[in-house]
Amino acid sequence: MKQNKYDDLDFFEKYSRMPRSTDGLKAAGEWHALRELLPDLRDKRVLDLGCGFGWHCRYAREQQARSVVGVDLSEKMLERAREMTDDFAIEYRRLAIEDIDFPENDFDVVISSLALHYVERFDIVCQKIYRCLAPGGTFVLSFEHPVFTAIAAQDWHYGPQGERLHWPVDNYQNEGPRLARFLDNDVVKYHRTVATHINALLDSGFRITKLSEPQPTQEVLAKYPEMRDETRRPIFLLISAIKNG
Repeated sequence: MKQNKYDDLDFFEKYSRMPRSTDGLKAAGEWHALRELLPDLRDKRVLDLGCGFGWHCRYAREQQARSVVGVDLSEKMLERAREMTDDFAIEYRRLAIEDIDFPENDFDVVISSLALHYVERFDIVCQKIYRCLAPGGTFVLSFEHPVFTAIAAQDWHYGPQGERLHWPVDNYQNEGPRLARFLDNDVVKYHRTVATHINALLDSGFRITKLSEPQPTQEVLAKYPEMRDETRRPIFLLISAIKNG
């Protein structure tokens, strides 16, 4: 199933008011860790899957990437990305991640930030990315942590006074769709274990170089104190992998 919630006007407007939508990468609690996983982007051909407003595309060009292709299924997201971009070397295409079919060895770096938990067949996507990467190319991805996605409610266990006691984890081994509430809307996400993610990459031929379960920096927490609870359990899992050869 290919979801396109971001073209729903109510959902898009609420998403557009999120800190990471208004303030960009500096408001993304995981950005400091994702940036460390990226290789030197100078003169690289970069693909961004689920590019949204194009923040990572523009960052790649700031790092002197040769060319960037941003892919997203949402026309509203791409429209905003184009409005915010004035760069002939960045191309935005409307396309579902599941439908990518780029030529072999077409890119040096593939990035996907917080989009792959919406994709049902992660294994097939990994195979397609492996094919379109040049030998020695890098795939850097982030997605909602399986500890976060295991229960569809994606919420804390509260005490009698409404205090957040702990984050419940259950049905972790039961992989598949979860109907979650996000921005007051029902959204289907796909829960997979850590092992499933790792093995899908390995089975596709990748060599995994680093994992990260980041928390917001003190600088980010000072500006966005509502992120304080993100230090209590992992919300994102980040992986860097390389195409052998």
